[in-house]
Amino acid sequence: MLVLAAVTGVVTGLGVALFEWVTRELLFEDFLLHQAKWVRAVGPLAGLALAAVFVRYLGGRATATTDDYIQNFHEAESRLDERSAPGRLLAGIATLGFGGALGFEGPSMYLGSVVGSSLQRRWSRFFSREDSKLLLVAGAAAGVAAIFKAPATGAVFALEVPYQDDTARRMLLPALVAAASGYLVFVALLGTEPLLPVRGSPPFNFTDLGGAVVLGVLCGGGARAFAYLLRRAKSFAAGVTPVARVLAAGAVMAGLYVLSEVLFDEGLGIGAGYRTVAWSTDPKHGVLLVVALLLIRAAAAVATLAGGGVGGLFIPLVVEGALVGRAVGGLFGSSGGSLFPVIGIAAFLGAGYRTPLAAVMFVAETTGRPGFVVPGLLAAVVAQLMMGRGSVSPYQQAARAGHLERRFDLPITTLVRTDVLTAPPDTTLTEIMWNHLLGARQRVVPIVDGSSFVGVVRVEDLRAVPQAEWDTTTVADVMQTDVPVAALSWRVRDAVAAMETADVDRLAVVDATGCFVGMVSTGQLLKLDEILGDAQ
Repeated sequence: MLVLAAVTGVVTGLGVALFEWVTRELLFEDFLLHQAKWVRAVGPLAGLALAAVFVRYLGGRATATTDDYIQNFHEAESRLDERSAPGRLLAGIATLGFGGALGFEGPSMYLGSVVGSSLQRRWSRFFSREDSKLLLVAGAAAGVAAIFKAPATGAVFALEVPYQDDTARRMLLPALVAAASGYLVFVALLGTEPLLPVRGSPPFNFTDLGGAVVLGVLCGGGARAFAYLLRRAKSFAAGVTPVARVLAAGAVMAGLYVLSEVLFDEGLGIGAGYRTVAWSTDPKHGVLLVVALLLIRAAAAVATLAGGGVGGLFIPLVVEGALVGRAVGGLFGSSGGSLFPVIGIAAFLGAGYRTPLAAVMFVAETTGRPGFVVPGLLAAVVAQLMMGRGSVSPYQQAARAGHLERRFDLPITTLVRTDVLTAPPDTTLTEIMWNHLLGARQRVVPIVDGSSFVGVVRVEDLRAVPQAEWDTTTVADVMQTDVPVAALSWRVRDAVAAMETADVDRLAVVDATGCFVGMVSTGQLLKLDEILGDAQ
């Protein structure tokens, strides 16, 4: 498994290096930034339009691609589909290369996840059922480690981000191996220059620690608001036509670019935001300008996501944190230097993705200044408390579920029995007794009129009728019609809740048209663990 993890890291490192070179160096820095201002203003619109074409005709769906990793991590029986990877990656190149305000880590993490998932499918005989996501995690770690030149951050983020209050288990060594190999391949091709340019050594006094607490509060609240806006952007992108969302988002991005040129004499409203982090550490910029850029960058990220752009949310959180930190630094008399912007990065990023360890590790690795760790940890913890139960990803779970809780999240089709004997409404009670209750040993008989479910009959229902009248009494006269029924879209937990509320141990399952499909019972829920255990 470690050898396959290393292979995953090497392949991912090569792919991420190619992605970075084409997207950032060729398209954004060497092409877009050297064009006329009006071309730079409409660049994001062109990128979103190209992304929509790639997604439409090469498969996949537009999204902040870290979500795909988190969602697939929690789907035990599924693998990422490598057939949609080319379209998704080309969409990411178009979005980011033409000035979209998302992060490079999203496509990088997705690329690594697809590589790992594909290798594990090919060599599945070496993995147990409990290790079904091992190379998925290793690939994600390699992608983040490569694009940020931060191997420890890659491993910790891949393990930490699937849960809000927990980490993935049994995957640490493969994640570390893949992250290290992906990082080595990437820096061998593109160099080891630090991702975030910072100056000097951080001071360390109680004033700065107090500022870190204040910064944690502000970043936690800001991350909650930012996460809300990002969720609304995703809903907007899914609810309108591609043409409408591209035109609307492109117009907003063009306006933000023009505004940034007017305010800062530089087009900071487009691009992933690395230039913004460098700008935030310059002591010449006043607090009001910093706040203005904070709002512009937040609007740019939301607009890019609403337009169907493909990219990550890690770097937008980093940018917002750096700008909040820079503003707070000005209030604490520290307008120059990198201390507060870097602490803000740790706090805002840690709160947004609920990954405080990865956020602090990111700061230490990408700045080369481990002295930022203590105030960064303090700010990250306070920001976590302010963030509450929110997150920028809707697919995170609070923690690893227990043995029984995992069963509750399975679809109800896992339990449904379709070979249950049914009876029509005109069946006599004698026939029910001999053919079903005694003959088939059914405790509950579903009554079906044609194919539609109409009710159930139990042994207790027959006791209310004298046995001498069983030959002339039909089940239509005694059946219970006010019983709960389950839909095929339900989860096991929904069925258990319905049975508990109605105080029954069996539940009929029907399709969208009311046709009878089968039955589920509490006994089947208890046997499910044995079935899944045998399948391992």
